[in-house]
Amino acid sequence: MRRVRYNCAMSLDGYIADSDDGYDWIVIDPDIDFEELSSQFDTYLMGRRTYEVVDRAASHRPTDRQFVFSNSLKQSEHSDIQIVSENWVETVRSLRAESGKDIWLFGGGRLFASLCNHGLVDTVEVSVIPVLLGGGVPFVAGLSGQVKLTLKEQRIYAKTGTALLVYDVDKTEFTNGS
Repeated sequence: MRRVRYNCAMSLDGYIADSDDGYDWIVIDPDIDFEELSSQFDTYLMGRRTYEVVDRAASHRPTDRQFVFSNSLKQSEHSDIQIVSENWVETVRSLRAESGKDIWLFGGGRLFASLCNHGLVDTVEVSVIPVLLGGGVPFVAGLSGQVKLTLKEQRIYAKTGTALLVYDVDKTEFTNGS
């Protein structure tokens, strides 16, 4: 079964974007191999806001299969992505059951919480950027309860001070969700 991996950058005070949905505060460490990281995925999951921000910055937009979770976007206006407005739990379960590479939960915090609430997130991989934003888009919003995590990896990138933390999600409380 393919894994759903929430992989993102976060400010030290817990935001994945600033109050204008910006991400120019994310310092790109030269020791992070983004090509190798991207090669681990062939499917991307995004909320509408994340999609709209990424779509404006076409150079940062994933080129593989993209699923955007939205009640307001129309499929007829977006032929290059799959809009998911109904049956989203079943959609993610179906994607996990397919053969292929892992699935990158690209953002945002509400989509992460929704999928996590149903036991559909396998790992949380966060690069903590040494900056305080004071507000913005939270790393997670709307969890229905506590989610236990087990640390699997940590790495400090000395050139930028970025801390990578990789956690497995404890699925014992989600036996019916995954």
